[in-house]
Amino acid sequence: MASEPLVVILMGSPSDREHVGQIVAVLESMKIECVQRIASAHKTPQRLLDLLAEYESDPRQKVYLTVAGRSNALSGMVDANVSAPVIACPPVGSSFAGADLYSSLRMPGGVAPMVVLEPENAGLAAAKILGLSSAEIAAAVRRRQEEQRKRLAAADTEFGG
Repeated sequence: MASEPLVVILMGSPSDREHVGQIVAVLESMKIECVQRIASAHKTPQRLLDLLAEYESDPRQKVYLTVAGRSNALSGMVDANVSAPVIACPPVGSSFAGADLYSSLRMPGGVAPMVVLEPENAGLAAAKILGLSSAEIAAAVRRRQEEQRKRLAAADTEFGG
């Protein structure tokens, strides 16, 4: 349905698919439509801009979710070219002792993607943003939170609580 909100997931390369899969699982569990695309800000900048223009012309409410590691130009470039919220969820590698996160955490003035490191939490953050104007999505978020509380209560009971 054309009026349903959309999460546009952009990954820098196919190696980010496993990370993206965790995000997609959360969105699908709450019945939120999402699309997955591959476009590198470094290697295919014009393709990225073309994709952004395509999605920006879509009138639906949307959140962009970017997944790119190492030098995360993707999140900044997306945020600088769209009016919707952008959530960066970079895969954290062990090669650089965490230093690769700096490119996600420090952006130039006027470029403000949010950073959420856990893929499942990035999907949840997107749902909460879309839930601001969708009662159905807000209800899905509340159900997910209630399920989590029930799981924890059951775990506590197992420990004698």
